[in-house]
Amino acid sequence: MKHIRLKKTAAVTAAVLLTSFAFLYFGTSKHIDIGLSDIWNQRETVTNKKIYIVGIDDKTLDQYGPINTWSREIPARLVSILKDAPGGGPAVITFDILYSEKADEQADNQFAQACKEAGNVISAMSFSFKEQPERDEKGKVIYNPYYVDHVIEPYDSLKEEVTRGFANTYVDTDGYVRQAMAYLEQDGETVYSLSYQTYAAYQAHIGAEAVMPPTYERNNRFYFTYSGGAGSYSMISLADVLDGTVDAAMFQDAIVLVGAYAVGMQDAYMTAINHGSQMYGVEIHANIIEALLEGKTQLPISAAAFALVGALLCGLFYLCTEKLKLRYSAAVLALLTAADLFAVRMLYRNGWVVPAVLLPLCLLVIWAIQMIRGYMAEIMRRRRVVNVFKQYVAPQVVDKISKDRDFDLVLGGENRHIAALFVDIRGFTTLSEHLSPEEVVEILNEYLSLTTQAIFDNGGTLDKFVGDATMAVFNAPFDLDDYIFRAVCTAWDMRAGANALSQKFRERFDKTVSFGIGVHCGNAVVGNIGCEFRMDYTAIGDTVNTAARLESNAAAGQILISGDVYEAVKGRVEVTPIGEIPLKGKSKGVFVYQVDKVERGKV
Repeated sequence: MKHIRLKKTAAVTAAVLLTSFAFLYFGTSKHIDIGLSDIWNQRETVTNKKIYIVGIDDKTLDQYGPINTWSREIPARLVSILKDAPGGGPAVITFDILYSEKADEQADNQFAQACKEAGNVISAMSFSFKEQPERDEKGKVIYNPYYVDHVIEPYDSLKEEVTRGFANTYVDTDGYVRQAMAYLEQDGETVYSLSYQTYAAYQAHIGAEAVMPPTYERNNRFYFTYSGGAGSYSMISLADVLDGTVDAAMFQDAIVLVGAYAVGMQDAYMTAINHGSQMYGVEIHANIIEALLEGKTQLPISAAAFALVGALLCGLFYLCTEKLKLRYSAAVLALLTAADLFAVRMLYRNGWVVPAVLLPLCLLVIWAIQMIRGYMAEIMRRRRVVNVFKQYVAPQVVDKISKDRDFDLVLGGENRHIAALFVDIRGFTTLSEHLSPEEVVEILNEYLSLTTQAIFDNGGTLDKFVGDATMAVFNAPFDLDDYIFRAVCTAWDMRAGANALSQKFRERFDKTVSFGIGVHCGNAVVGNIGCEFRMDYTAIGDTVNTAARLESNAAAGQILISGDVYEAVKGRVEVTPIGEIPLKGKSKGVFVYQVDKVERGKV
């Protein structure tokens, strides 16, 4: 059994390993888990008050027209205003806008010159990717989905005066932004993202070191924690800065991000912190920069490591479900689920993205399978017990057995105090010599039906038929109230039924039928006797043997009970003392009474 359990545990473990890999690498199930991880881990906690967004909003567009019609004199004026602010300008000015095409040469040069004089301007560039076959170090052909097809850079005069950073937004396959690219290698040159360049410039301004976050995959990306949802960062309309409505001194030593802040500019994305609404790209950059400043970046946990740990826990939980009842294993399931969610939160805070629901889901599946398996096993067990016991116990006893979760068919017995009854047809051998076999069977069947019905009516258990004899026990397999008196009542019902049966047979076969009955009580071994593939529920012991001997000494129509039985039922029966009679196989005689009348309902 232990060997089988270990095999099952190994099978569960292997299944969880495969499920984990499939879950982490394939299908939409990953999206469900990462979406729940967003809800569990992403919280609005904007702490950096030095990040400002100068937005190209509807007010600005209304005042200056569509951005594609603007002269570069507008951004040049913005840079100059910020640079010349009383008390000093911003730590860094970042344009999340592509200035790639040349326009009016004078205005273009004016913008480039303003950036040169400021000395802290970062301008956006963009990569265009395509999938490209390449060979790895071993010569194997692999496909690189981040091969740079072409680059969109600032126009030449501006490019010379600014720091460049690519503004590409990484969107997960489920359509949400929760990762960012830190840098890319292009023609042997390392090109950093717009967010990282801004973070590094700010760190340099305050005299701190810029730390590259741990990254993964070919595009050097990382997960990041959002600090705020849409509208969480201070946004000042570009129009208000240009016309002096807002004092530029507020931006002193701050990070100023300039970008689209209007729906019509089509620079908005679904994000991990706002599943129900979009966020402008410039706000996403603000969140990435704060994540870099606060060290709130993460890597996905190794699929192999997670699968191994998850499989180990699932294997142990499976063993737990084998040992414990379902309600206790359900409590263990709840505890492990709570522990998993706590661990997911703690690991996320320490830089690891871990599937939030995969492990609880696997544990739930194991528990559900065990529940279904236990339920089916219980149905089969009850069916097997019922099929066995319905042959020799009353229907109400069968119903009780089927509802008893602790009752089972196992080899072995228990010592119980019972009443045993034997009944036999008197003169059956002589009777059968004068009748045809068909007539004998008919008589025997009616006799057995009578005795069986009497046993069942009084709650007894039909133990067996032995030829023309019937054996019954009372107070087994379940406790039975007043079982000794019930046994005597059964004997009385049999004798009463025998009178009517004898009259029927006299009319049909010109033969009479009468019974001899014996009842005794005492301890006996009761249980399933036999082997694994063939067992019978029976009682054995001296009590049973004594009841059989009483029956063999009973005359036709006579009910004999032992002194032990009489002591238990006296006052409710009328008897005739027979006296002590010797019984075959017993060294000492047994005092016997003949039952003359049974008074039911009398206590």
